[in-house]
Amino acid sequence: MKCHFIRLMVLSFLLSPFSVLLANEGMWIPMLLSLLNEKEMQSMGLKLTAEDIYSINQSCLKDAIVIFGGGCTGEIISAEGLLLTNHHCGYGSIQRHSTLEKDYLTDGFWAASHDEELSNPGLTCTMLVRMEDVTAKVLSGVTGDLSEASRKKIIEENSLKISEAAVKGTPYEAEIIPFYYGNEFYMLIYEVFRDIRLVGAPPSNIGNFGGDTDNWMWPRHTGDFSIFRIYVNKDNQPAEYSPDNVPYTPKKHLTITLKGYERGDFTFVFGYPAFTQEYLPSYAIEMITFAENPIRIDLRTKSLNIILDAMRQNDLIRLQYASKHVGIANSWKKWMGEKRGIMLYDVVDKKRAYEDRFQLWVDGDPDRKAHYGELLPSLKTVYDQLTPYREAQAYYSEAGMRVEVLRFANTYKTLVTLSKEKLPDMKKISEETEKLKRGSEAFFKNYNADVDKKLFLSLFTSYMNVTDISYQPDVFEDIRVKYKGNITKYADELFCRSFFVCPVRLNALLDNYKPSHYKRLLKDQAYQLASGLSEYYLKSIQPYTRKMSITIDSLMRIYMKAQIEMEPDWRFYPDANSTLRVAYGKVDDYTPRDAVGYDYYTTLTGIMEKEDSTVYDYVVDKRLKELYINEDYGRYADKDGTMRVCFTASNHTTGGNSGSPVFNGDGYLIGINFDRNWEGTMSDLMYDPFHCRNICLDIRYCLFVIDKVAGASHLIDEMTIVE
Repeated sequence: MKCHFIRLMVLSFLLSPFSVLLANEGMWIPMLLSLLNEKEMQSMGLKLTAEDIYSINQSCLKDAIVIFGGGCTGEIISAEGLLLTNHHCGYGSIQRHSTLEKDYLTDGFWAASHDEELSNPGLTCTMLVRMEDVTAKVLSGVTGDLSEASRKKIIEENSLKISEAAVKGTPYEAEIIPFYYGNEFYMLIYEVFRDIRLVGAPPSNIGNFGGDTDNWMWPRHTGDFSIFRIYVNKDNQPAEYSPDNVPYTPKKHLTITLKGYERGDFTFVFGYPAFTQEYLPSYAIEMITFAENPIRIDLRTKSLNIILDAMRQNDLIRLQYASKHVGIANSWKKWMGEKRGIMLYDVVDKKRAYEDRFQLWVDGDPDRKAHYGELLPSLKTVYDQLTPYREAQAYYSEAGMRVEVLRFANTYKTLVTLSKEKLPDMKKISEETEKLKRGSEAFFKNYNADVDKKLFLSLFTSYMNVTDISYQPDVFEDIRVKYKGNITKYADELFCRSFFVCPVRLNALLDNYKPSHYKRLLKDQAYQLASGLSEYYLKSIQPYTRKMSITIDSLMRIYMKAQIEMEPDWRFYPDANSTLRVAYGKVDDYTPRDAVGYDYYTTLTGIMEKEDSTVYDYVVDKRLKELYINEDYGRYADKDGTMRVCFTASNHTTGGNSGSPVFNGDGYLIGINFDRNWEGTMSDLMYDPFHCRNICLDIRYCLFVIDKVAGASHLIDEMTIVE
């Protein structure tokens, strides 16, 4: 199977008439660069070899790239394990260290020495050691006549054996991931670092300048970076936090250039893109864009309005909900831009045209018709069946589980289960209660019951009044009967009486917990509602969506294979799946619509033009303004004397690429990827080379802030910088 796919991909590279036109598209597997991309990249301006980017025989760029936390990318920029990522990627850690007395979110944070760097329990950085194609091994024993369940079981068993054998006797972790909808499988061997400390972060009016207003938009003027450091034991091996740990000495750290860039310069992004669906049929695009996401957008709009109003009125709530607000708003605005791009650039019609061509190809040959004739009709049928369940799932997640007290109450299910056993295991119960005590402390630190109650009233009103009653949880009937549909009365009782909104009562219960006390939890209104919602989801939604997803996966595996057969002169890159990828293109401007054109970079002047002291998103840092007035940019100014802030390029990126390094043709760091243009967010479903752009922080602005604004020149001294 593998040789067949690679042969087709190589052939498509050599013959495709579109390879130059669409050179910017794709998230490519680094171990295959020499086979598929090296010559093209070099023709566009790359001066490195594929081996310089990815190698298992020598130090290379991959040895400086990590998964930061669970969903971003970071890069090592010094021989002492100094790490760059986005401000929004480090936001949660910065927020957890912030108090009203030490408001690092607002004021920024800069450690003057290693001793002042702040630990972040639970934060990890994961580095790829190597990749390996294990398709043949994983599919050993898989035949065409197997059911999907049998196929899945064999693949899981084979994958477990392969991964366990690969890391036996090593400190590494292994993961086997499907590519091309399960037509290929790769094993990723990782090294996980568990002592990651906060080193520096700019104030929010630099690191988050423009806030939600500018998010997913161009032009941008955001200094979206934060700095961490990887710590290890004295043998330079990953270790849990210890005061005896020392800064990590990497195999490779990145070289930074102050040379800058111009329109048309080659660039490439090296990071961990999370999730794309480039090969979906039109029926899936319609479901996501016009059925599911409008529900999510509407409910998140309600949530954001409530949270933002509370944050504006109270500084403590602003700190408590800052990270939550950013998390909710990010996808909310992305979905709106994605829909806009899909409609503006006729994505559904383009998909339909492709499907018409596909069906003509299928019908043109009896064998193809026998294998693929019913493929598209079958996909349409299953997506039609799936749509109402995905709508119900959207209400469950965005309304039911958006209320914090309900999510919190759900964490007590294990304790209830342990307590209900005939012979309760007191050791396990004790361990669980201690775990819940720690969780309680973390929860109430960033919780406001009044805000949560307002969320409940708004979201559950929509949940109960808008959704089809056949897709509503049974627990809603209690509100209709006992409370005569009065949601306000129901909410008054829940938020007055529940253990889960009162830390004093809840901690008292946990401090003196006995197995028989689980009955108190069962009577708790928040626990009852949370359990009712979960039970509804597990019984009435998940089984059906899971069953249909299995059907879709099997059909998409065949559809992917068929597309490659139909298009032998086309390069098919795999969808993003949180594995290390290379995306390349050029620094470029773009025109989103008629008579509107954008330049490819912004400057510090644009920050001053946006300044508005009455709008939090546009308050300008005093020190930054002083440096601007004096034109004191040091060695970080562009050759024209301006201080560039951000730039756009045509690299194909998605979520997970936040924090990814942006390189020039020499392999030097010129920027940090942090966003896409609003219309271009449709690139998760279809990439358009004329309108999709990734947005990058100019590395010179990052260094300027560190050095001239923060005065943290000791960090600059650690880095390898070329003029």
